[in-house]
Amino acid sequence: MTSTPTLITAYLALFAAVGFATIFVALLLGSFLRAKNRTAEKLESYECGEPPIGSGFAQFDLRFYVVALLFLIFDVEVALFFPWAAVFGKATQLSDPRLAAEPGRAAAIEQKLLELGAPRSALDPSADRLAKDGRTAEIAARLGAAAILDIALFFAVLMVGFAYVWRRGDLDWVRAVRAPPIDRSSAPPGASTPPTNDFAQEASPWRSA
Repeated sequence: MTSTPTLITAYLALFAAVGFATIFVALLLGSFLRAKNRTAEKLESYECGEPPIGSGFAQFDLRFYVVALLFLIFDVEVALFFPWAAVFGKATQLSDPRLAAEPGRAAAIEQKLLELGAPRSALDPSADRLAKDGRTAEIAARLGAAAILDIALFFAVLMVGFAYVWRRGDLDWVRAVRAPPIDRSSAPPGASTPPTNDFAQEASPWRSA
């Protein structure tokens, strides 16, 4: 059976409907079966078996959010690799000249072209001609090269932004800058001068107030 977009959408809708119905039925049965004995102690917040002390709204250091944003960006990037990998894999398979040389593989080639988005009207109605036509492998090789260039540019843009943030020092948990030199000429004779420290710790701009 050929998988069409309409059939895939129908299966996804059926899967989502069954999932939501299962959750709804489980919650509904739980509301009828569980005991309803609400007391003041049950309404209190539970924290590791100890009574809560102070407010639960703790402010985290803003540096945690910077690391989380970077992780989120690259995590989404990895998710975007999957459709690209599917297209690149099909194009690489079609570019193999052995696929067209094998007898009876015209249907497989036509199916791959349809999965890559080629309209059915553009395909050759003759299966034998489609299997023997070398232009399919050439076009698939060009598509694979274009896919490589596309993902390289996409990844390069992210790496440029990552290098800029790294160069600025925004990923450093604790920054250190060179301390200004001490003018010893203005000090009175015999006065002790504090020891020099080449590096002084700088307050991180991400530290919360």
